[in-house]
Amino acid sequence: MQCVILAGGLGTRMAGVAGDLPKALIPVNGVPFAAHQLDRLAKEGITDVVYSIGHRGELIRAFVGDGSAWGLRVEYVEDGPTLLGTAGTIRKGLDEGVVDSSFLVLYGDSFLTAAYAPVVRAFENSMLPALITVYRNDDRWDRSNVVFEDGKLRLYDKRPERRTPQMRYIEYGLSAMTAEALAGIAPALPADLGDVFHALSVEGRLAAHEVSERFYEIGSPVGLEELRRYLVAKTAPLR
Repeated sequence: MQCVILAGGLGTRMAGVAGDLPKALIPVNGVPFAAHQLDRLAKEGITDVVYSIGHRGELIRAFVGDGSAWGLRVEYVEDGPTLLGTAGTIRKGLDEGVVDSSFLVLYGDSFLTAAYAPVVRAFENSMLPALITVYRNDDRWDRSNVVFEDGKLRLYDKRPERRTPQMRYIEYGLSAMTAEALAGIAPALPADLGDVFHALSVEGRLAAHEVSERFYEIGSPVGLEELRRYLVAKTAPLR
């Protein structure tokens, strides 16, 4: 499946580290984060990528190019002067014919170690318009936001004021969806993917696939340091 990478955010929490760079280009062990992420996607069998870009998106274009350095085919969707949000920018990509009718979604600051193929299979078997991956979090890495019981997603809600004790899981950062999931999003207007997932979960139209590997992210200085240590350990020679 095609993978849409949401990389248009301002990255305000990382301003002290990144300066004016987009988060996708923050160096991780001497290499822009995008290179690590794209290499991971290629190893998981992804061939087509769409970058959703906004803040300093021209720098991402300049570095990633057409994706051939990673054996990928990369296209772009640009927010323009008004940030469209995570759902609004995908809707724009659909309207422009850049985003396929069925696709994966990955956040531009996430490095995920779980296998992608089982996620695609679970999505296809669900026969639902969208699926999120979930991880048993218990508030360890971030605030849990999913009620997942007996292998079924009961509720997704990322709003802190709506948090309940039953929320033991967190959205892992990799989802799959069809254009149908965004049918209610108005063209050219800002919209948040979290609101879309919440509405689908309430309607019983959001599937979930549980993963056991923790996620890594560079959306905070702590997260960046954790990813640096993970990548160093992963490439360290065996003794």
